[in-house]
Amino acid sequence: MAGTGLLLHARRAMLREARQAREAADAVRSALLRPLPARIDGLATAAALLSADRGARAGGDLYEVISTEHGVRVVIGDVRGHGIAAVGTVAAVLAGFREAAHDEAELAGVLARLDRSLARHLRDRDRARAGNIEDAEDAEDFVTVLLLEIAPDGALHALNCGHPWPYLLGVGRATPVARADPMPPLGLFPLPAELPVTACGRLLPGETLFLHTDGVEDARDSQGRFFPLAAALREAVRGRPISPRTVLRAVFWQLLRHTGGRPKDDIAILLLRNERPMIRRAAGPHGSAAPPRGAISHDASEVDNPPVAPTP
Repeated sequence: MAGTGLLLHARRAMLREARQAREAADAVRSALLRPLPARIDGLATAAALLSADRGARAGGDLYEVISTEHGVRVVIGDVRGHGIAAVGTVAAVLAGFREAAHDEAELAGVLARLDRSLARHLRDRDRARAGNIEDAEDAEDFVTVLLLEIAPDGALHALNCGHPWPYLLGVGRATPVARADPMPPLGLFPLPAELPVTACGRLLPGETLFLHTDGVEDARDSQGRFFPLAAALREAVRGRPISPRTVLRAVFWQLLRHTGGRPKDDIAILLLRNERPMIRRAAGPHGSAAPPRGAISHDASEVDNPPVAPTP
């Protein structure tokens, strides 16, 4: 009986510690990844994050959206690894972005600040780990990062360090915003002297951006097949008004069905829909509205239905 009592006591203590760890991880995650408002500068938002570490609930994926005088700036990233060990790196990247997004006039300056923030964090972490062999074996950390800037007229510019490109969604269509080769992830190599900012066309009123981490496309089913993200997106926007929340729910549940509810990697999804009023431009030489230089033209029939406010 005494042995049974000790086992029950130990089990209760372990369950209590596990619950406290989950609560602490939830608090850390809420502090780092602050809930997004439903709208940011005319953009409707929706986001979801799922950690592969079920015990911790705090993973290595990150995102943030900030309205600045330079436009709406977005970061989404994926720290190598997942769980509590990645939380410090997530904090360093998010802290660097939240300051630099306001301070830096150019997107390249934001990325340079993120690179320096990450480098300081890794140096400090390595000094703290000095002499710990187990930690030293896992010392090679890097972060895939996509920086995106959305101008008031919807013009999109991006810097991509090893991250999947977002998709541009309209009714019945889902296409990557760019196909250029990204730079290496942050933390592996020094940034080049000239950073290749990619012009990604324009996010028109009624269109939606779908941003994600590579855990989405790399998710496999029981037979080892990758999740067909492009097909899932086209299905989610086929023949219906698009809202960030409906697309998020549709893709998320397709992903969980594909993996049997057990994704092996952290997953982050972020959607931004342009619900700003259409901007009328100055007439061109023949009386028609002149598109800005470098813009992608869209037939009027391709523009979605009028914006619908997301459900609370």
